[in-house]
Amino acid sequence: MQRPFALYDLRVTVERIEGRSVCGLQVGDYFELTESAKLRLPAGKHFCIYALSAVLPLLAAKQRQLSENDWMTRDTVAACPDVDERLIMRIERVNKRIMDSDTLT
Repeated sequence: MQRPFALYDLRVTVERIEGRSVCGLQVGDYFELTESAKLRLPAGKHFCIYALSAVLPLLAAKQRQLSENDWMTRDTVAACPDVDERLIMRIERVNKRIMDSDTLT
């Protein structure tokens, strides 16, 4: 029995760096979260695990349709925990995908 539901693919992009960049990321660097759980990076690029740790708890909620009054709908930025770097990332929905819950764990 199919159980379809919608999820958004996401793109997390470095929007600005207000301090000194120590992790090697630059404005415009990004990763994508697609098909529920696939993390994709452009060829030859990296993404700092500490910056990733800042957005990771937000991604599951950002993948789902939320109430327009939910703060997660309005807030789209997160900051890296490195206070000297002050790297700011934007979380965007890039594609709505219909998935089948029976194919996921």
